Amino acid sequence: MFYKKQKQGGKWYPRSLTVGVSNTEDVAERLSRISTVSKGDTYAVLLGLGEVLSDMMETGNSVKLEGLGTFYLVGKANGQGVDTPEEVSPKQFTKLTVAFIPEYQRAQNHRVSRKTIVPDRVDWTEMKDSLK
Repeated sequence: MFYKKQKQGGKWYPRSLTVGVSNTEDVAERLSRISTVSKGDTYAVLLGLGEVLSDMMETGNSVKLEGLGTFYLVGKANGQGVDTPEEVSPKQFTKLTVAFIPEYQRAQNHRVSRKTIVPDRVDWTEMKDSLK
């Protein structure tokens, strides 16, 4: 992972950066290498995943994918408040987003001990201007 130095409010902080994009084909290739499914079949399933998740969440369900996490829809009605409960309406929603909670494991003390898609260890490298 890379980071860049950033000044905010008179203090300096590290800000994490991404330097590239892994796409559906890359994911399909990696998944096919660790399974018995071909790259083409994996790619086709990944292409359909968004539509399937959307359909399931549209009916009010969250979708939990083992080893990955849980997806769910969140409606936002920021700045659209009304004075009485009788006036509340779905028309107040101004935005619909997808929220995601990575799958996690709890230790015996009930604290989160591991999130499956968060690496256990990350090596941080400063992004120098010359690397941009």
